[in-house]
Amino acid sequence: MSTATTPPRPFGSCTLVGAGPGDPELLTLKAFKAIQAATLLLVDDLVSDAIVAYAAPTARVVYVGKRGGCQSTPQAFIEKLMVSAVQEGEQVVRLKGGDPFIFGRGGEEVAHLQAAGIAVSVVNGITAGLAAVTALGVPLTHREHAHGVVFVTGHAKPGDAGTDWPALAAAARQARLTLVIYMGVSGAARIQQALLQGLPGSTPVAIIQHASMPQQRHAVCTLAGLTHTLAAEQLGSPSVIVVGDVLQGLLAVAGAQTRAA
Repeated sequence: MSTATTPPRPFGSCTLVGAGPGDPELLTLKAFKAIQAATLLLVDDLVSDAIVAYAAPTARVVYVGKRGGCQSTPQAFIEKLMVSAVQEGEQVVRLKGGDPFIFGRGGEEVAHLQAAGIAVSVVNGITAGLAAVTALGVPLTHREHAHGVVFVTGHAKPGDAGTDWPALAAAARQARLTLVIYMGVSGAARIQQALLQGLPGSTPVAIIQHASMPQQRHAVCTLAGLTHTLAAEQLGSPSVIVVGDVLQGLLAVAGAQTRAA
C-alpha cells in the first residue's frame, strides 16, 4: 500500500527593483519585466501608482512604506515577509523608490535574505539625486565646476552621530565636489549652519521636490538663504538638496528674474 505525498512547493525568488524617481518612463526595461513577472510586490511609499500599474492583474500588492517623519512599516517585518513569501513559492519584487542601494536599505535586505539561504537579484534604478538636477538641465559634474559628486543622507539612524558636515564642506570646497543631500529638509537649518563652516554663503543651492513627477517644484538660492527659501517656497519632503558650483548658471538666472520682478 502506497501513501501519496504532496511534493514540496517550489522555492520562489526575490528581486530588489529600483523604481526610479517616479516618472514611469524612467524605469529600466529590466525593472519593467521584473514588475510584470511578480506574484507579490512589496512597495515603498514613494513609488508612483503609474509604476505599480505595470504589475500583472493577478499580482498581490502590499504597501510597506518607509518614509521619514511618517508612520513606517518596521524593517524586520518587511524582511520576514520577503523570506516567508519566497519560501511559499512567490516571485517577490521589493519595489523601492530610486535605486535600492542608495539610501534604500537594500544592503540590509540582501544580507537578511542571503542569511536565510535565498539568492537575490538587484535591478538598479535612477536615483532621485541624479534625476532632480537633470530635470533642471544641470549636470552633477562639470569639468569647469565640479570634479566629483557626493551622495549623502541628512537623516542618520538613531544613535548614529551622522555626517560630519563641516568636514564634508571643507572637502567639497577643496576638491570641488557637488553635494547631493537626501532626506535633508527636516534638518536643513542644522545642515546649513554646519556647511557654512566650510563653504561660502554664496555657494549655489537647489531644492527639488517630487523630482521627475508632474508636481515637481524647485527653488534656487544660496547656501546662506537655504532655510529662508525652504520656508518662503513651502518646499518639503520628498526633496533633494543640491549644493555646488554646477548650479551657478541657474543661480544667475534666478537672480536676474528677481531683479526684473
